[in-house]
Amino acid sequence: MSLSIEQIKPSIGAIITGIDLNHLGEQQTTEIQQALLQHHVIFFRQQQMQPQAQAALARSFGSLHIHPIYPSMEGTPEVLILDSWQQDLRDNELWHTDVTFSQTPPLGCVLQAIKIPATGGDTLWSSGIAAFAALDTDLQHKLAGLTATHDIRKSFPIERFATNGVEREKLQQTFKRNPPVVHPVVRTHPVTGQPILFVSEGFTTRINELNEHESNELLEFLFWHSTQEKFHLRWKWQEGDVAIWDNRCTQHKALFDYGDAHRIMHRATINGDMPYYQQAS
Repeated sequence: MSLSIEQIKPSIGAIITGIDLNHLGEQQTTEIQQALLQHHVIFFRQQQMQPQAQAALARSFGSLHIHPIYPSMEGTPEVLILDSWQQDLRDNELWHTDVTFSQTPPLGCVLQAIKIPATGGDTLWSSGIAAFAALDTDLQHKLAGLTATHDIRKSFPIERFATNGVEREKLQQTFKRNPPVVHPVVRTHPVTGQPILFVSEGFTTRINELNEHESNELLEFLFWHSTQEKFHLRWKWQEGDVAIWDNRCTQHKALFDYGDAHRIMHRATINGDMPYYQQAS
């Protein structure tokens, strides 16, 4: 049977029903992959996926990342545990595309809600494809020839993430292993060929071809433009929900507005490739 797909907004998002992600057939997997390309982030209610099924679904998109620090599910190291009582998750409360400080940022993620606060903890996603398409033609042409620097230190400052000498040394080693990288300001989606505005508040520090003032001014505008309400959606989680997003063409922000309430999410991250820009023929 074909999936039932309900669009959330023309720019981004869809809810898929009539499916059990613990038991997927080949046709259903293909339809999920196509839905993600079309809607950029897709949601499934009341799934309660087993870790092996979550890893298998993520693996249908590509190879999986195993996180060197965060704890993972026993027997399924590809599924990591994000627990608000065990980790500081405040760094997710700003608009960002995951791990763009890497030469090869993730393709996407499969995220499942295990324990949700009574109120708060929503997540927002925004479409870089819709944001780029809404720019005027002159600015599109200007941006297509630019590159930007992405730096892990922008979201992980020493003064917050290193409260003692041991933590400071560990963070400095992380910085050494992850030096700033350069990506195109506009990247091409490797499957659809669509142009994507590829800068975010979380990790983008400057536009390399502009002086500091011009870079700051343009980035401030792009950060605002790309996260306008018309380009983004807000998802209110329920336990058992699953979200899959295309990290190549989206930004997201996880709200940390639930205080000491307990929030647990399970995440599988799909390895990606090096961003590039290819002018449309």
